[in-house]
Amino acid sequence: MNVKRTQAERSEATRAALVKAGRALFGERGYGEVGTEEIVARAGVTRGALYHQFTDKQDLFRAVFIAVEEEVISRLGAEVVAKASSAAEALSATMGAWLDVCEEPDIRQIVLLDAPGVLGWEEWREIGQRYALGEAIALLEAAMDAGDLARQPVRPLAHVVIGALDEAALYVAGAEDRESARAEMTVVLERLIAGLR
Repeated sequence: MNVKRTQAERSEATRAALVKAGRALFGERGYGEVGTEEIVARAGVTRGALYHQFTDKQDLFRAVFIAVEEEVISRLGAEVVAKASSAAEALSATMGAWLDVCEEPDIRQIVLLDAPGVLGWEEWREIGQRYALGEAIALLEAAMDAGDLARQPVRPLAHVVIGALDEAALYVAGAEDRESARAEMTVVLERLIAGLR
């Protein structure tokens, strides 16, 4: 049975194709090296379709960044938090996994190298916190409930932890010797968590 897709379904498919193409291209070469003609060609849509879905290239990048943030948080939850044997292990493992994820070339390029400049620092932080804050609060509350962390105001602590993780990832991403920077930062983050007990 051949069922025609609705306009909403076609629109969603076009949007998804553009986000997928944008992610691949931005992740490969960076925002500044990718033109809209290349994006629409990769997505298999017209330039008009791009501007029907997004205001401009920056707006498409925003959608790509949000999609990456959603994916990363989902992956960390499924691959790290769900498999941890304790709240403390989940917290520690998530910090390490965040740095691992940020070493993936496309994520490093989009989330750490391009997003702060393309979207501006405030919007970059707001989007990151929109997806990470609830997860961080849940991890910290679980660790406090288990007695692994000292009881303290959890929301401000979550902001500090997210800020520390973002700065750690930026530090590693920008280092000439990322392997050494990663090793140094792992020690720093472990001491940070140890100090909260």
